[in-house]
Amino acid sequence: MFQFRSIVAAGATALALSACVDTTSASSSNGIIADRRVVISNATGRTIWRFYGSRSSTSSWEEDILGSRVLSNGTSININFDDGTGACIFDMKAEFRDGSSLVQPGVNVCSVTQVTFR
Repeated sequence: MFQFRSIVAAGATALALSACVDTTSASSSNGIIADRRVVISNATGRTIWRFYGSRSSTSSWEEDILGSRVLSNGTSININFDDGTGACIFDMKAEFRDGSSLVQPGVNVCSVTQVTFR
């Protein structure tokens, strides 16, 4: 009888403690909206002419986020990566006038607030 009470007490304690654990997720699939705004900083010494950010699960860079703007060296831009899918992992690509580029793969936009291209 003593062992049964101990098991029941341990189970009740575990259940009570589980209610205290933070189970929030950065994913909107659980009904929680994560902030996907990230400050992109240019520390490359060159002007970024095009900037792309696409879910890591896709094979396309999508459209140029900067549009008609450029990101000069030493400047930053705040970009909202919320594409409506709930995705948090994005690949980022900075492209320069000469066609060369820098890529930062697998950035968790739900947990970082700034990404610097160097």
